[in-house]
This record gives sequence, C-alpha cells and structure tokens, in this order.
Amino acid sequence: MAVLMQFLSALALLAATLTPALAGETPWQEVAPGVKLRLISSGLIKPDGQTLLGLEISMPETTKTYWRVPGETGLPTVLDFAGSTGVAGGEIVWPYPKRDEKDGYLDYVYYGPLVLPVAVTVTGEAPKAEIFATLGVCSEICVPAQARFSLPLADPEPDAPNGLRIRQALALAPVPWDGAKPPLGAVRYRAAERMLAVELADPGLDPASLIVATASGEPLFGAPQKSPEPHLVLIPILDKEGPIGLESQDVQLTFMTDMGAFEVTRTVAGSGD
Repeated sequence: MAVLMQFLSALALLAATLTPALAGETPWQEVAPGVKLRLISSGLIKPDGQTLLGLEISMPETTKTYWRVPGETGLPTVLDFAGSTGVAGGEIVWPYPKRDEKDGYLDYVYYGPLVLPVAVTVTGEAPKAEIFATLGVCSEICVPAQARFSLPLADPEPDAPNGLRIRQALALAPVPWDGAKPPLGAVRYRAAERMLAVELADPGLDPASLIVATASGEPLFGAPQKSPEPHLVLIPILDKEGPIGLESQDVQLTFMTDMGAFEVTRTVAGSGD
C-alpha cells in the first residue's frame, strides 16, 4: 500500500508539473538578466476562428521594452508565426505606451511586467502556434532578446486566469473613437516648419497624451508642442531631413481620456488646404 501511495503521489506531482503547459501557457524562458518571457493562451476559440494569446514579459520596473513604433533608439517586438499549423497568423494588439525622453532621444516604451495581447486567426483543427519572438530590452544596457514558443491552441476548456489577464491587457489598448463628437479635427502638414498641426475639437483632451504615427512608423513624430494658435497642437518630425511627402497620407492619432485610450485616423492635408 505504501508503494502504491508513493506511486500515486508521484503521478499527482507529475500532473501538477504539466498542468500549466496544458492549461494554456509555455514555460518561462530567461532572455536577459532578470527578464523572462512566456506565451499564454485564453484557450477559447470563437466560432469565427478568432482567439487570443499573450506574450507575457516578466521584468523589473526599471527595465523597458518597446511599442510598435519604438522611437529613436529602440527595437519593436516582432512575432514570426512560420511553422505554425492551423493558424493564419497573428497580430499584436498594442497597449498605450509611455513616452520616454532621455539623453536627447525619444522612445515609446513599456516599463516593468507586461502582457502583449496577440489576436490570432485559427484556420484548421488541432491548431498549434510556433512563434519566434524578437524584442528589444533595455535597463542599463540594451540587448535584442529572442525566444521560441510552441503552444497548442485547442484546449479542452478555456483557461480562465490567463484569459482574464489577456483581457486586462487588451483593455489598455486604444480603441477606435465612436463618440458623437470627434475630439480631434483636421491634421495639416507644415512643410516649412516640419510639423503637423492638429486641431483640438475637445477641450477635455490632454494634448500631452497625443501620439502620432503612420502605419509604417516612418517618419518618426515627436512629443506634442504648444501652439500660439488656439485649439492647435504641433507635432514635430524627428528623423528625416529634406522634403517629406506627408500630404494625403493617413496618420493614427492615439490619446488618453478619463475613459481610457482611444485612436482616430486622419488624412494629412497641406497647410493651405
């Protein structure tokens, strides 16, 4: 009987050890001193094939990684789904970042522990995500970090704790503005000043929270500046010399409100339009 009990205890210990991977998460991988990564899953695939993963980053509060537009010195997180089965691909849903200005450089970053939600489309039975992740990590020094993850997505039942943590991270991502009155008006390019002039339509919006970016991330736009003209905020262009053809390009404007982060898209007009 004692031998049987020991055998059953060993089986229970083995099952407890394996449970995290089966329940929708990979083991942690250390990618830099004090920095670990793992992939987590909600375990819930909707009828339309949509599911949510999360790239979880455990790092000290003084360590940072980067937004989709990293800034002047950073490296964005990139996920390669090559080798996945039954998966059409995935896209990071970026939480609102922090503007980080140090030593004369501007970056868009996240500090401390973080979950990056990943929206994934499942296309077949027994889907399995094979992901190669590359990201920049900075504390006293900056290093490119890499990790590989393998995670089955068709769990027998949803992983409630991981699903909740992914949804909490998802709630920090900007959503399209759907209010009756747009908070931002026209965006005009002032070529001579190398600035974008953005009309403020809502006095309750904090101009300092405004982040402007193109889909490609180029050119890089800087921190908002006050304008002597009422109801305008100026956004400088940082990283290119010479003429820049911004007219008729779409830009995404991200900003914070008391209700969270929102975004709107505007087509850039010329200064005389």
